[in-house]
Amino acid sequence: MGTRFLPLTKVQPKEMLPVVDKPVIQYVVEEAVSAGIEDIVIVTGREKRAIEDHFDASPELERILEDRGNGDALESIRRITSLAHLHYIRQKAPRGLGDAVYCARHHIGNESFAVMLGDTINIADVPVVGQLMNAHRKLGASVIAVERVPRHKLRDYGIIKGRLKDRKTVEIQKLVEKPEPSKAPSDMGITGTYVLTPAIFDAIERTDPDANGEIQLTDALTLLGKKEKIYGYLFDGTRYDIGDMFLWMKVNIELTLKSRKYGGRLRKDLSDM
Repeated sequence: MGTRFLPLTKVQPKEMLPVVDKPVIQYVVEEAVSAGIEDIVIVTGREKRAIEDHFDASPELERILEDRGNGDALESIRRITSLAHLHYIRQKAPRGLGDAVYCARHHIGNESFAVMLGDTINIADVPVVGQLMNAHRKLGASVIAVERVPRHKLRDYGIIKGRLKDRKTVEIQKLVEKPEPSKAPSDMGITGTYVLTPAIFDAIERTDPDANGEIQLTDALTLLGKKEKIYGYLFDGTRYDIGDMFLWMKVNIELTLKSRKYGGRLRKDLSDM
């Protein structure tokens, strides 16, 4: 519900918050598309209609831009509508990530699929979800993106315990949600990109809600791990979390500084300040 961003998210979904020159959710969709994914389900909730509108055609705006000869802007909004086959499913209540994934089960059927969070941006030469897809093809099992986490931040992550299979791949033995640093089984944190087998749906069905009434995907993965192997993958790239107001501001500054279009101007202005 974006409560950490209020009043900014009173009527605007946090997934639609702008980062540099486009909303967060567009980064996520573009990553999926660049990895070769053509069929995308976006699980939304009440008052998130702006997400659907963003990826839909806008004939009136297109006509105005065309009449004004603004070709660059026209091309940018037309490209958004043709990125992929987009489908929308409503999660009737905010009952956790596990429940959100479960909402898409009828669309997915008996195939492996990717899960990407709508408020996490990955920047990498090879899309992070694509790296997981490649690992999944080799391993034939569910694969979770993980990264090394500083000790003081371990309590903010789901942490895995496992055995290194190779330099990048960890065979997961245990998942612990937001442990105290002194009790964390490793320094490898789950970052919010997954490639999962359809067996996860049965595991979600058997997962009990937590104290807040939410079904956690981490708990469902723990159950799944008792039936089949799950792997962590230490991906190449940088993950940007848009979890609260300060992180969102920080990501905007960092990615704007890296932008060819705006980076030089912002660097100069920050220096002047």
